[in-house]
Amino acid sequence: MSETKILLTEKEIPAHWYNIQADMPQLPRPPLHPATGKPVAPDDLKAIFPMSLIEQEMTRERWVEIPEEVREIYRLWRPSPLYRARRLEKALDTPARIFYKYEGVSPAGSHKLNTAVPQAYFNKQEGIKRLTTETGAGQWGVALSQACNFFGLECTVYMVKVSYYQKPYRRSMMEIFGARVFASPSEETAAGRKILSAEPDSPGSLGIAISEAVEDAAGREDTNYALGSVLNHVLLHQTVIGLEAREQMAKAGYYPDVVIACCGGGSNFGGLAFPFAHDKLVREAKVRLVAVEPSACPTLTRGKFAYDYGDVAGLTPLLPMYTLGAEFIPPGIHAGGLRYHGDSPLVSQLVHDGIVEARAVDQTVVFQSAVMFARSEGIVPAPESAHAIACAIEEALAAREAGEARTILFNLSGHGFLDLPSYDAYLAGKLEDYPLPEEVLARSLARLPRVDLG
Repeated sequence: MSETKILLTEKEIPAHWYNIQADMPQLPRPPLHPATGKPVAPDDLKAIFPMSLIEQEMTRERWVEIPEEVREIYRLWRPSPLYRARRLEKALDTPARIFYKYEGVSPAGSHKLNTAVPQAYFNKQEGIKRLTTETGAGQWGVALSQACNFFGLECTVYMVKVSYYQKPYRRSMMEIFGARVFASPSEETAAGRKILSAEPDSPGSLGIAISEAVEDAAGREDTNYALGSVLNHVLLHQTVIGLEAREQMAKAGYYPDVVIACCGGGSNFGGLAFPFAHDKLVREAKVRLVAVEPSACPTLTRGKFAYDYGDVAGLTPLLPMYTLGAEFIPPGIHAGGLRYHGDSPLVSQLVHDGIVEARAVDQTVVFQSAVMFARSEGIVPAPESAHAIACAIEEALAAREAGEARTILFNLSGHGFLDLPSYDAYLAGKLEDYPLPEEVLARSLARLPRVDLG
């Protein structure tokens, strides 16, 4: 097929999400209750999650049906297009075929709406009136505010402070859809006030913002908490990306040699890669799966595989994952959505077992790649998505050196139209790389909970 844009019809929107837990050779260890240290039971999560999402979190069924009400909203932007990046191929003078799945066509401008909609739906079904959440660069906060608006729910967002000021227009979008947005750490919660008393100028982190959102949700019976990444049910919802991409690649007449996505908490990567991981695990497909992260926050590449809290205050269950330590505060890089100390237990287990590769890249290389992509393909990518672009370019250049016509697929998980101040800083030569010093990492890892991963 010679087309540059490969589309599906509305009838081809997936009717089920794919659950990789059904096919993993080794499942992650169970999450542990933060107070008792025992495996978390469904009742332990009822204070902040609806039972339908708790069931999705724990199920081992391969396919989970997507409610028709959710698919109806998905039709606003799904199926999303798959493109072949022919102009980028030409600019790189590579024999590689480069494809990208473009999730920036959603009303939120990113992939995050794929899980925000079902999370709002299932909470509404169980009588919840209000949702709280955290957000880094703001894509998730925008998506959840839109989803809450669709279903008539209130929404409160704790936005990491450095991103609150770097990305003001995403805050504006959240407020357009009726959300209340606070710079985190904030004075709204005990967790936020504690951080501010110790460090008034704290730039914040996703771990801090999660503590604030969980505390807020746990304090009101009409309120639940919604998470935009990390947890099993979130990655489950995102598999619509990879399921569609697999069908589109078949229409294009190619199967990827390598599948690439950026990785902060794991939803972006899992959404694209897990359906191809199914092929690798069940059908023995020869496909490489690469998760790309910032060198300033190298969770998968330099973190420890251990039990750790998902937040700074220790309110969440202990999760078995790669971690830099819950108290680790990443530098204020412009890919705010990737500034998380931990990672999805599912992605972490797959990396630990050698099924998924992990790679870290510097911020300046990321923006250099983003600008090259924009000048070739005409789309300004989100800084998070540009991590995948940097890796795809690296793979394409390696193919040129080897004389291989390998097929590359990556997830362009969102546009960067509201990240232009970050591009201004890059174009002005003001961006710096922040490789994580070994002594900082060692100090953070030394404070991990003393829990044996077994």
